[in-house]
Amino acid sequence: MNRIDQLFAEREKEILSIYLTAGYPELDDTVTILRALQEHGADMAEIGIPFSDPLADGPVIQHSSQVALSNGMSLKVLFSQLAGIRETVRMPLLLMGYLNPILQFGVEDFLRTSRETGIDGVIIPDLPPWEYESAYREIFDRYGICHSLLVTPHTPEDRIRRIARLSGGFLYLVADAATTGARALVKGHQVEYFRRIREMELPLPGLVGFGISSHETFVAACEYARGAIIGSAFIEMLGRGDPLEESIGSFIRMIRSGHQA
Repeated sequence: MNRIDQLFAEREKEILSIYLTAGYPELDDTVTILRALQEHGADMAEIGIPFSDPLADGPVIQHSSQVALSNGMSLKVLFSQLAGIRETVRMPLLLMGYLNPILQFGVEDFLRTSRETGIDGVIIPDLPPWEYESAYREIFDRYGICHSLLVTPHTPEDRIRRIARLSGGFLYLVADAATTGARALVKGHQVEYFRRIREMELPLPGLVGFGISSHETFVAACEYARGAIIGSAFIEMLGRGDPLEESIGSFIRMIRSGHQA
């Protein structure tokens, strides 16, 4: 069983997935961060592939991508860093990035190397669902890599149902039709959207992403989905330059309980 499917089979609620940008803040920090996330209670990690034109990302993640690229991060470097990661990291790992670097690497080579490395899933925000279905789904299935697709508050119900049938692992519920970034509250229209998704009884679980940044927003998202994804707030914390182990532990405690101590 894919580790993502196993996680959702074993944990009913409050699944916490953390997004990090590979090669940020320093080139060789990625594995250290993954180990610390697992140690301090994250359930899953999404490793962002830096890209020069990240259209769906807000300023915090855009900046981290620029820094990571300047540090020398690339898909080739990332895969070399992740070699042997399964000796110490057991939680599900996904790669999240834009289609261009994956095409340059070669889609089949990318999926083959992902499987060999121990990657469980991929999120490609700018790959249209129907292009995925017609051109890539068979290859993903062949290598056993889940492809989690995104829906937004503006996605019609029939399209949501079709996207859910195409997705693997989980459905990525974009909380707001905007770029990534921390927000203070879960707004009324978002609650209506989350309720609508829940009432549809889709065939796979959902995780809420975009704007989840605190204990309060995490708890609010978990009322309507199996868990949530936190990215910009975590990246912003990493950018402060505090010791990784201590700051990651404090961050996870804050999200889980509202307290850092």
